[in-house]
Formats: sequence, C-alpha cells, structure tokens
Amino acid sequence: MAIPEDSSARPRGVGSGTAWDDAPCAVVAVDPSGAVTGANAAAVGLLPDAVPGARLAEAVPHWLADAHRRLTASSAPDPGPGQAPRGEARGRSLRAHPARGGNGDVVWWLVDDTDLRLAEEALRSERERTAFLAEVSETLSATLNVERCMEAATRLAVQHLADAAVLIAPAAGRGLPVTCSTPEGPVHGTVDADPETVPGLSEALQGFPPVPSRWIDPALLPDWVVPPGFDGPAGSVVVTPLPGHGVPAGALVLLRRTDHAVFSETEETFARLFAARAGAALSAARLYAEQARITDTLMRELFPPKLGRVHGVEFAGGYRASELKEWVGGDFYDIHPAAEPGQESLIVLGDVCGKGLEAAVLTGKIRNTLHALLPMADEHPRMLGLLNGALVNSHHTRFATLVLASAVRVDNHVRLRLTSAGHPPPLIVRADGSVEEADTRGSLIGVLPKTRARTATVELAPGETCLLYTDGITEARGGPLGADMFGERRLRDALGECAAMPAEAVVERVQMLAGQWAGGRSHDDMAVVAITAPRTVHLSAVDGHTRGRYTA
Repeated sequence: MAIPEDSSARPRGVGSGTAWDDAPCAVVAVDPSGAVTGANAAAVGLLPDAVPGARLAEAVPHWLADAHRRLTASSAPDPGPGQAPRGEARGRSLRAHPARGGNGDVVWWLVDDTDLRLAEEALRSERERTAFLAEVSETLSATLNVERCMEAATRLAVQHLADAAVLIAPAAGRGLPVTCSTPEGPVHGTVDADPETVPGLSEALQGFPPVPSRWIDPALLPDWVVPPGFDGPAGSVVVTPLPGHGVPAGALVLLRRTDHAVFSETEETFARLFAARAGAALSAARLYAEQARITDTLMRELFPPKLGRVHGVEFAGGYRASELKEWVGGDFYDIHPAAEPGQESLIVLGDVCGKGLEAAVLTGKIRNTLHALLPMADEHPRMLGLLNGALVNSHHTRFATLVLASAVRVDNHVRLRLTSAGHPPPLIVRADGSVEEADTRGSLIGVLPKTRARTATVELAPGETCLLYTDGITEARGGPLGADMFGERRLRDALGECAAMPAEAVVERVQMLAGQWAGGRSHDDMAVVAITAPRTVHLSAVDGHTRGRYTA
C-alpha cells in the first residue's frame, strides 16, 4: 500500500521529495526509534548503508550515531553552528546539523567541510612553521659564538624537523668540522672523511642546490654521518646546504628512523628555509669571530707595554681610555730598553689629537716611526724633526704632542734627558717632597714644516721620581659641581705625598686621584709614566756568576 504524502512516515520539515533529492549536501532522516526513514542521493553515495529501515547505529559512523543518541536523550536545544558534531565518513570531513521534527523525527544535514578543514590545517601548519622560523631566527641571532650557534641549529632541527641532525662546516685543513645532536647533548669534532661518500654533501658544501631525499639511499650512509646514540637504521635522509654571506656556511644532514614517515616535498622545502636562517646566523658568527681575531691581533700591537726595572732604572706606566668600551685611544706610552747597562733607555709618552679608533691608528704610526728612528735617540730634536716630517707629509690631519725621556743609571743616580714637543713638561718629585717642572719646551708634531725643541737634563737621586703625564689627568673635570678641572696644582700636591714611593705606587696614586675626581663623568684619555731611581739596586758580581750585593 502506498504511503500517503502527509503520512507521519514522511520526515517532517524536509519538504517535497524533489527538494529532498536536490539538497546540496547529504541528508538523513531518523525516527524516534532510531531507524532511518529516508536519505537523499548524496547521503546514499556517502553512507550506502543508510537506507530506509536500517538502524542508524549500524548505518552511519559512530560519531554521528553518538551525536544522535545524545541529542534525543536530552531536552537541550539543538547545538549552534559552531557546536555541531564533526567527524569523517569515507575520507570526507563532515559537520552534522540536526533539525527536529514535530513528531520526534530528526533530520541530519551533513555538510561536507573537507576543503575548509584542509585550509584550516594548512593555515595552522603555516602558522606553526612561521612561529618556528621566528624562534630559529631569534635563537640563532642571540649568539655570535660559532660553536654555540652550531649547537643551537642542530638542537632546533631535532626538536622540529628530524630524529637526528648533523651540521658539517666547510673543511678546515684536512678535516671536516662536525656538530651533531645526541640525547646527551651536542657533540663537536673533526672528521677525516670524504664528503663524496654522502650523496649531495659535496655539492651542498659548495652551495649547490640540494638533491631530493628520494635519491639518497639511507642504507649507504657512512658511519661518521650517523650521530652517536641514533637508534635503529635511518629510513629517510635530507642533505641541504647552509647558505652564508657570499660563501657557503656548511651543510645540514637530517635523518629520520624507519618507523617514522619519510620526508615529504613540503618538509624538504621547509628544511631549506630552516637551513637558510641557520646558514645566515652561522656565517655572521664566523665573520664576527674572524673580525674579533683580527682586531685582537691589531690591538695587541697598540696596547701600552708592561714596564718594570731596566738596568737599575724603575719604570711604571698606567693608561685609562676615555670610554670603558674602548681598549686604546689617542694617549700612549712606549719603552725602548737599552741593550746593556750604561746605555740609555728611551721612554716616549704622547697624546694624539682626538680619541677612539682613528686616534689609535695614528698612535700606532707614531710608535712605529719612533722605533725606526731609534738610532737617532741621542739627538731628541733631530728625532722629533724626522717624525714631524713623516706626519706632515701623510694623509693624517691630526697632530700630536710628545715627551721623550732617555734614562740611564749612573752610580746610584738616574740621569735623564727630557724633551717636550708641545706636551706638558715632566714633573720631578724630590726626596723631600718638593715638586719641580723640567725645563723643556717644544712645538707640536704634525703641524708645522719644522719643529723646535729644548732638551733638559735632570738627575734623580735614590727615591726620586720623574712623572710624564698627558693632559687627560689635569683636564679631568669633577668636584662638587662637576665642572672644575683636576689641574696641575692638585697634581703637584698629590705628587708631593709620593716622595720616596716606588714608581708603581706613584702611578697608582695619580690614576686613583684623577679617576676619583672625574667619577663617572666623561673624560679624555689618561696616560702616566713614572721613572724612579730606586733606593736599592742589585749589582752583578764581578765574575758575572756569584750573587752581587745591594747598595743604597
């Protein structure tokens, strides 16, 4: 018997049979007993068991059957669009929207949102990768230490990309520097191996594009490229270059075990993005290390030398740059010890106009030029004239002031020849605490075609000191208002308290007082050299072998 069109067996709220069949999504109607009463063509194609009369629990996926059971077991309102049950059927992602009929029937509208789900997953994956790449950039740029940068790169690669990572730097000598990740932490080493034994590695170290992972047979990997503690055989391998700043920074080898999925093309592409950031960071770290090494080598030549006792004459020096971040500046001192007793040792103290690196460069030139002019150290004015000519004819526009001091031990005294070239005259601290100014004057170096200089000869008795200093000492500003200069008067008063002190003590005293006066304020470079006639001198025995004696 035919079922009347208005019979209760017809799903309520669905509409005519034509509308039911033409619905753009799958529609399944279920009666209060849980039996399927109808399904359109889209539903039959998606759920072939959902035919009229079939039990819903046996005809549809369990997630939809559970959703129907919860819906009919409670009087709660129908879930909103954002709360609709979601699941899969035959590889498609579905969102189920229920509609209740007046007689207790439920019509489930199954909306296919597979494309939406894929788009959401792709967006989520892209966000995660973007966040990871941002983390990579932040982590790797936080250090300029090459080893730490390599460690961080392999650690991040293991956390997000592979089961193991090996970073291979360009060859250093006969070996390949290698950093690999292990459960115990990163391991550094140098491997004497041929990159040709790993497919694509030699090309990656030269910066060529990577070969696809499907071309690499993991079973043929040599032992040196498999990190210690890597459990099980490798099932998939990626070898990608690390691009640097103009030159390759190395290569990265990623390994996955056989029980994990092989690298997909998308993952290989993402690995190259990771390698690009790691390579840039590693290249920057290497560049910084090279520049630091060069700077350190050059700075060692510019540092003031260590001073001590030379042939019965006591020397001490101190230097303080204008800025804490600077190692060298425009003030300098140097010593050229005598080859043997009875000959003069030359001390040079100078002040180049300006401060910082440019002043330090001219300082180095002056020191090297004076070293070449040492054979003329007997004639201070001639030596200064030749130095002046070298600076006037150079491209430098800066000038300098200098004071030369030639010191030699004569009996228990020290004889000094002092020549100033535009520099504050040295101060002499006598044994009774009086302070004298050496009678020497001269013109600046590097300004006029010719120089003028007057040399003074001074005798130091035991315990007396000659102090050479730059104007950074006297011009240091401080005091209650921070505007008063330390000045020559305070310097003389401080030196008067240093009578009979060793050279080291005199230098420390002057530096301490000037530094305290300036406090944390800006100041010029400060350089101080003390030349002292010691109270006791160790004399060699006549035969040159037995211990000598001390004399006052």
